[in-house]
Amino acid sequence: MASILNFDSHKIPLEDWIETGVTWLVENFRPQFQAIKWPVEQTLNGIDHLLQLLPPILVLIVLFIIAWRIAGWRIGLFGVITFTFIGFLGFWKDTMTTLAMVLSSVFFCTVAGIPLGIIAARSDRFETFIRPILDAMQTTPAFVYLVPVVMLFSIGTVAGVIATIIFSMPPIIRLTNLGIRQVQPDVVEAAKAFGSTSGQILFKVQFPLAMPTIMAGLNQTIML
Repeated sequence: MASILNFDSHKIPLEDWIETGVTWLVENFRPQFQAIKWPVEQTLNGIDHLLQLLPPILVLIVLFIIAWRIAGWRIGLFGVITFTFIGFLGFWKDTMTTLAMVLSSVFFCTVAGIPLGIIAARSDRFETFIRPILDAMQTTPAFVYLVPVVMLFSIGTVAGVIATIIFSMPPIIRLTNLGIRQVQPDVVEAAKAFGSTSGQILFKVQFPLAMPTIMAGLNQTIML
C-alpha cells in the first residue's frame, strides 16, 4: 500500500503530455493557426494605425464625448485629464496600441459571442455542451493562456489579443443566452400567432427585448 501511494514514483506526467500535444499542434497545424491569426492581426494593425494617425486632441475630444454621453461630463473630464497626463509622460503611442488591443478584443468577442449566445438560447443541448467550456475560460487566469497561445501564434500583440478574447468572451455569450431565454413566452406566442417566422421572432421580438441584458454582457466583456 505504501508503495502504491508513493506519489514521487507514480507521478502522472501531465506537463510532458501537454508540452508534447502543443508541439504536435504547432508542427502539424501551423497554417490553420496562421489563418486564425490573420484577421486578428489585420484588425489590430488597422485600428492601431488609425489611432496613431489621429491627432491627440481629436482623440481626447472623442473620448470626452463618448464618456460624457455614457457616464456624464465629470467622467469625461477625468478621462481627458488622465489621457493628457499619460501623453505628457511619453506613453501616448503605447496607450493607443493598448487601446487598439482592447477595441480589437471587444470587436471579436462581440462578433463571435452574440451568435454563440443566440445558438445557446435556442438549443439546450448546445448550452449544456458549451457551459463547462465557458466555466473553464472564465475561471482560468488570462496569463495562463499566454504560454500555449504564444507557442501557437508566436510572440506579439496578436497573442495578447487572442488570450484576452478567450478570457473575455464568456460574459457576452452567457448574458446573450440569458437575455433571450428571459423573454416572456406569451410575447413569443403572440408573434407566432401573427404569422412571424422563426427569424423574425428572433430579430424583431427576442433580440430587442434582450438588448439590455446583452449590453450588460458587453459591459462585462469590456471591463475584463
